Amino acid sequence: MPGTRSPRRSATLVIIPAYDEEAALPSTLDELATVRPDLDVLVVSDGSRDKTAALARAAGVAVVELPFNLGIGGALQTGFRYAVRHGYERAVQFDADGQHDPREIAQLEGGLDDGAALVIGSRFGDGTVEYRVGPARRGAMAVLRWSVNSLVHQKFTDTSSGFRAFNASLLQLFARSYPVEFMDSTESLVIAINEGFTVVEVPTRIRARSAGQPSNRHVRLVYHYLRLMVVLLSHTPMWRRSRRTPT
Repeated sequence: MPGTRSPRRSATLVIIPAYDEEAALPSTLDELATVRPDLDVLVVSDGSRDKTAALARAAGVAVVELPFNLGIGGALQTGFRYAVRHGYERAVQFDADGQHDPREIAQLEGGLDDGAALVIGSRFGDGTVEYRVGPARRGAMAVLRWSVNSLVHQKFTDTSSGFRAFNASLLQLFARSYPVEFMDSTESLVIAINEGFTVVEVPTRIRARSAGQPSNRHVRLVYHYLRLMVVLLSHTPMWRRSRRTPT
């Protein structure tokens, strides 16, 4: 695997997928090093054209450089494979842009400690700071949330959060197979539940981006949400989609 390997110090790996994040990444890594120096960090530079990889190396973290942009799903799977190859027991998905607070990682770790395989940091649960999105995206997220909850028969407030923690068993699964299209977070949630893994949600704070721009705009959201609904239905067994009739 290409990249710089840092000696393993922790049982937990923080995976940061990054595409052209030179403006935000240094402060994100500095804060992680200050708040959670006990965790190992891997930056997956997803075909970045700027200094993302060089700045990550300068910060002393492990780096994998992808030769071209795979998207967040492909970058994450690269991180999962790295975690499995190097024997990590847990991994945390963390944004490069400063939106995630490293102090909140403890919330995710607590869910793993309680036996969950996947812990989702919700932006909308009780105790969270208000997360503001536009009306079009808010509506799409509400429809998606209702659809996923209906399919999996669980209640989640945030099915598309990118702040997550994974145990070793789920890392093994996602290292082999992980959705690579946009909205991979929602699709992977459904896959995990359908494979019998325990998935829980904890409230976490979300912050404004420290720099850069979101990777997807409204013009493509409709296509992505429609595609995702088709994929989710294909992942969900018929016995989950239909209610059993009394005998």
